[in-house]
Amino acid sequence: MRILDKYIVKELLGPFLFGICAFSSVFIGTSTLFRIAQYVTKYGAELGAVIKLFVYSLPSIIVLTFPMSMLLASLLAFGRLSGSNEITAMRSGGISFFRLAAPVFAVAFAVSVFSVFFSENVVPQSNAAYNDIVRNQIEHNTTPKSQEHIVIKDVRGGEIQRLTYAKKYEEETSTMYAVSMQEFDRDRLVRVESAERAIWQDNHWTMYNGVIHDMDSLGTINRTLVFDKQNMPVDKTPAAISREQKKPEEMTIRELKQHIQVLKSEYVKADTQEVELHQRLAIPMASFVFALIGTPLGLQPNRSSSSIGLGLSVVIIFAYYTIMTVTTALGQGGAVPAPLAAWLPNIIGVSIGAWLVRKAAR
Repeated sequence: MRILDKYIVKELLGPFLFGICAFSSVFIGTSTLFRIAQYVTKYGAELGAVIKLFVYSLPSIIVLTFPMSMLLASLLAFGRLSGSNEITAMRSGGISFFRLAAPVFAVAFAVSVFSVFFSENVVPQSNAAYNDIVRNQIEHNTTPKSQEHIVIKDVRGGEIQRLTYAKKYEEETSTMYAVSMQEFDRDRLVRVESAERAIWQDNHWTMYNGVIHDMDSLGTINRTLVFDKQNMPVDKTPAAISREQKKPEEMTIRELKQHIQVLKSEYVKADTQEVELHQRLAIPMASFVFALIGTPLGLQPNRSSSSIGLGLSVVIIFAYYTIMTVTTALGQGGAVPAPLAAWLPNIIGVSIGAWLVRKAAR
C-alpha cells in the first residue's frame, strides 16, 4: 500500500505546485503590481524599495493560495486517475474509496498545519516590513500621528510585565488620554492604574488625575490609592510608541489575543480583531476542507480534462470566498459571533465534502 500512497501523492504534488504558482500570479497581477506601480508613479519609489515590497508581499499571497491549490490538485489528480481507468482498476482490486483518498487527506491536513505555522511565523513579519517600507521609505510619512485604542506591551523573558492602553494618543502633543495600565507578576494581574491623561515630559511619562488598585492572589482589590500626579513606568518615547502600534495583520496569534484582551477590559469593541484571530486557523484549514470536496468530484465523469478541473476549481473557490466575505462582514459588524463568522465557510464546506465523499464511497 505504501507504493500506492506514493503514487497518489506524486500525482497530487505536481498540480499543487502548479496551483500555487498560477493562483499567486493572479493575485500578484491583479493587486500587488498595481499597488507597486502606484507607489512608483505617485511617490517615485526607488528600485530597491520596489523589489523589497514585491518580496514582502509574497508570504501573505502564498498562504491564501494553499487551499486553492489543494482543491485544484485533488481535482486534477483524481480526475486523471479516473480518466485513465486507474481508479476503476484499484476499486476492482478491493481498495475502497476511503483508502484511495487517505493520502490526499493526509497531505491536505499537513498543508493546513504548515499553513498555520507559516501564517504565524512568516506572514506577520513580512506584512510589518511591507508597511514599514511604504510608510518610511516611500511615503516618507513623518508627520505626527493621532491614533485611537493604542496598546503598549512591556515583555521581559517572554512574559508580559505590563500592558498599557490609551483611548486616544496624540504624538504632536505627546499626550495619551484615558490611560489604563495593567501590571503582571508571572502572568498574574497584581496592579491596575488608571489616569485621565499621561504626558511625555523631561524624558518620562507623567500621569495625571488617576487611581491605583492593588490586587490580591484571588484577583480582588485589597487597596486603592488616588493620585493627582505620578510617574508612569513606561520608558518608550512618543515616536517609539507610534512605530510599535501594529495592524491586526502584523500581529501573531498571541499578540492578537493580548490586544483583544486589553480592548475588552476597557469595554472597547473588538469584533474585527476577533474575526481576524479565528481566521488565522480557519483559512489554513480550508486546505483540508477543499480536499474533501475536490477528491470525490475528481471521480465524476469527464473530469480528466485539466481545463474542466481548473474551471470547477474557480467556481468552488469563488463560492467559498463569497461566503467568507459575507460572514466576515457580519462578524466584524457584530451581527454574528466571531467564531461562527470565521468558521461558517469551513462548516459548509465540510458538510458538502462529507456528502460527496459518502456518495463517492458508494
